[in-house]
Amino acid sequence: MADLASGPEGAPAAPAVPVVVLGGYLGAGKTTTVNHLLRHAGGRRIAVLVNDFGELAIDADLIEGQGKDGVLALAGGCVCCSFGGDLLGSLRDVARREPPPDVVLIETSGVGLPAAVARVARLAAEVQVQALVVLADAETLPERLADRFVGDVVQQQLAEADLVVLNKVDRVPAQQVQALMAQLAGRGVLAPVVPCERGQLPPEVVFGVAGNRPDDAPSLGRVAQPLGSRASMAVASDRFESVVQHFDQPVDVAALAATLTAPGSRVVRAKGVLTGLDGQRQLLQVVGCRFELTMPAAARGPSEGQLLVISVR
Repeated sequence: MADLASGPEGAPAAPAVPVVVLGGYLGAGKTTTVNHLLRHAGGRRIAVLVNDFGELAIDADLIEGQGKDGVLALAGGCVCCSFGGDLLGSLRDVARREPPPDVVLIETSGVGLPAAVARVARLAAEVQVQALVVLADAETLPERLADRFVGDVVQQQLAEADLVVLNKVDRVPAQQVQALMAQLAGRGVLAPVVPCERGQLPPEVVFGVAGNRPDDAPSLGRVAQPLGSRASMAVASDRFESVVQHFDQPVDVAALAATLTAPGSRVVRAKGVLTGLDGQRQLLQVVGCRFELTMPAAARGPSEGQLLVISVR
């Protein structure tokens, strides 16, 4: 996301480590989701940061040991660290590990505001906050929103999210799921709402597409073709679908980004390198209702572009 910065004596510094903040009120399913993501890391070295180890029950068979620094060593090169009251210091320490993690996942307190945690994390130059993902329990969400003590907290958590995961939809009738999604839209929640069972989300939905080329990531299916581009078909999953979009000519990248992040677009993630109308190559990343445009390492290139788009059915 961010360009390389200059390190000591003009040497290029390491690229900023991507950060995803995972929040949601008590009982939303954060712990189950974190364990699922660790089990399906797909080769990613994930660093999980929590206030306290006791707040996040990592499955015992994922834990390989605990070091003297209090860091839990997890399967596949992943780690889990407590940050207590020093989130910035912990983020810097984790980002400087050798080898560094591929992504940092911050699991927030159920009664806290994930957006506030994201604002603190953005102060660390070593990391780049990519997404704010908030879980909600489909079974208890109406009760939580109506609660005069916690309703405002739940509402703010959801309103500030880049992506909302409506978890445990298997516990409620299908018509209630649709009613909940309409209720969220009526309450000003602009982020896409992704139905989910038992926290079983594809890692690409949470962490995004790896690398600077969209074909670095596994494909999940097919989405509608935006702006008349060519599409490469892929295999569909139950709730998500994706396609690699091929652009043969320069495009208005900002307009495309606005289309992908418009309310009702159903796009949850997108990433690719495209050539703008000015001939400049631009890296476009989309998460829910937010997008970012940066310059990739090669500022110019051929007119062809590619974009991998993941959407919810």
